[in-house]
Amino acid sequence: MAQLLLMLLRIRVLLVVRYRMNFLAQIVSMYLFFAVIFFGGQAAAGSLNGGAGALGSTLDAVIVGWFLWTMAQSAYSSLSREITQESRWGTLEQLYISSYGFGVIIAGKMLVNMLMSLCIGGMMLALMLLTSGRSLALDLVTIVPLTTLALLSVVGLGFGFAGLTLVYKRISSISQLMQFALMGLVAAPRADVFVMNLLPLVKGSELLQRAMRSGVRLWEFPAAELGLLTGVAVVYSLGGYGVFRYCSNVARRRGVMGHY
Repeated sequence: MAQLLLMLLRIRVLLVVRYRMNFLAQIVSMYLFFAVIFFGGQAAAGSLNGGAGALGSTLDAVIVGWFLWTMAQSAYSSLSREITQESRWGTLEQLYISSYGFGVIIAGKMLVNMLMSLCIGGMMLALMLLTSGRSLALDLVTIVPLTTLALLSVVGLGFGFAGLTLVYKRISSISQLMQFALMGLVAAPRADVFVMNLLPLVKGSELLQRAMRSGVRLWEFPAAELGLLTGVAVVYSLGGYGVFRYCSNVARRRGVMGHY
């Protein structure tokens, strides 16, 4: 399994290097979107005689939320995009005859995608902190586990939409709409409704805000909250994988697995 993960990671890095302009454009577009929000809010605060300091904790919340959203958006969309690419290249059906098995390879791809998402999130966080001049609590022992568990719920959605991609091929319009849905989920803790905690990203976003803005350590969170975060991550990731396996079986029965 370790050899498979290293091979998939090498392939992903090679694709990033080979198509580096596309990767840089992705980073720049996300950063420019944040810059518009930051400088626009700064100008609005200045017109109200509040200056940049008037943004205060609100800006910190935006930075943490944007940090999580960039990773979630990447983790969610990457698998369905790779399924489409495999169909274009004509290599999708070949994954089934691999000694590792189709499901294991797809799960490995998702783990690699999560790692790449964490790297992208780290780059965006550094750019946002440099631009805004703000400082946050950056305890990796706390941030990495919370972020990973939060992203696992989105990974479940990614599995589900990857399965739909196998059957219906082109669902890019739905994927684009999901970007805005993910934004809403990241901001959902402000609604302070418990049932919202059962949705992807919501609880993870809340805990990450407290960790990075207030300096709360991982072991200082109540066990019930960490348990809820873990439960949501497990349910969505396993449920999404189940949907993916079901859709892959449907695609095989219909004979459309390798069609594009």
